[in-house]
Amino acid sequence: MTSRAAAALVFATSAAVLVLEILAGRLVAPYVGVSIETFTGVIGTVLAGIALGSAVGGRLADHHRAEQLVGPAVVAGGVLALASLPVVSMLGPAVAGGGPSAIVALAAGAFFAPATVLSSVSPMAAKLRLSSLAETGAVVGGLSAAGTAGALFGTFATGFVLVAAVPTRPLVLALGGALVVTGAVLWWRLGGRRPPAGVVAVALLAGGVAWVAPSPCEVHTTYYCARVQVDAGRSSGRELLLDTLRHSYVDLADPTFLEFRYVRLFADVVAAERPQGRPVDALHLGGGGFTFPRYLAATRPGTTNVVLELDAGLVDLARDRLGLRTGPDLRVEVGDARTALAVQPADAFDVVVGDAFGGLSVPWHLATVEVAEEVSRLLRPDGIYVANVIDGGPNRLVRAETATLAQVFDHVAVIAPPLGTGPAPANHVLVASQAPLTLGPEDLRPGDGVLLAGPAVEAFVAGARPLTDDFAPADQLLTRR
Repeated sequence: MTSRAAAALVFATSAAVLVLEILAGRLVAPYVGVSIETFTGVIGTVLAGIALGSAVGGRLADHHRAEQLVGPAVVAGGVLALASLPVVSMLGPAVAGGGPSAIVALAAGAFFAPATVLSSVSPMAAKLRLSSLAETGAVVGGLSAAGTAGALFGTFATGFVLVAAVPTRPLVLALGGALVVTGAVLWWRLGGRRPPAGVVAVALLAGGVAWVAPSPCEVHTTYYCARVQVDAGRSSGRELLLDTLRHSYVDLADPTFLEFRYVRLFADVVAAERPQGRPVDALHLGGGGFTFPRYLAATRPGTTNVVLELDAGLVDLARDRLGLRTGPDLRVEVGDARTALAVQPADAFDVVVGDAFGGLSVPWHLATVEVAEEVSRLLRPDGIYVANVIDGGPNRLVRAETATLAQVFDHVAVIAPPLGTGPAPANHVLVASQAPLTLGPEDLRPGDGVLLAGPAVEAFVAGARPLTDDFAPADQLLTRR
């Protein structure tokens, strides 16, 4: 094998491993959500596969003819990549909603084996290139560089280009198929014989099973496994499900119908703090089903809504299935809300709504003192910030987020879940303003929540540490129950 061929082989197999790693996070998300724990489990599993594959591949190359190992290894890696789709479909429902152990189990069951097998190719290629000890450093170093370059290419190409252009499962199918074909060519060219008929049959079977493996997604947007369901009890009702969560509810015929308790609380807060029927200028961090912007537009004619939504595919889905109509009074800016906040005009909004989520948690970079300061800059002197935070048990996250807002705003209130909800995660609505709040218990719909204000908020916070850009473990605070 020439030096260029060896480098190309290691480049390609290393790229394949990293492509699979990034796609793995998207494939497991419908069952275990999107969080730092999900990415930690996937990355750790793939790194373990890389380590084991490098060790086993080197040992095999020392005891067998490397030219007869490379082709079968690449074919096996392709077959296992294809098999990851049905494995996720089978294991996913069994571990759905689980914690770190479930994440690792699902990732390991589907992606440890292909990462291990594909990573075994690099030491085999090194064995093929080594003709004397005098060139060991150059050969091993050159192939290591090629492998790293391939990993970088796979990472950037997948994250920046492929996931935005092609659905996840076809990407896995294409990757697995390309590996099988490449491995078959290497089997013949290096090993001197064609792959046995049994191997071809197994590869075809793996491809067929992967092709028909069920997917829980109607649409794979840039960030989510998304689907829209018709409400069986309300013909005009639509539920938006993202990954593991029932995320939004929209009534196509009646934008004033609010199914979710926390959205009703948003409406109650705005009604208490702003004269009924008067238009407001509202900024929304997160679009989802765009339920609340549509509600404000319907109940307060003349209202302007600016929605900062990260996922362009979700906006398209909302237009196609959830009745979203954009225009001068309802603008959507696609991009990360944190960076978009910085370019919004100061003192421009009466209401800022925080309703962005990654899994159950508010994205950490939207939960810090620095973000609260940006929100305060955008609000008019009597403007209000309302934010949805999910937490349960000891409520570590919502207490920390309340402390965070109290660092910036003079007046903060918490609307806790109704009494008797128990320790399960539930929606809390936080309200903050530089002006005194007029919100009282009588402004809330019966049974929707318990208002905490003044000394009750201080008792609720109970010394919780505010979140900052330097320290904001939002996912960990939520899941450490």
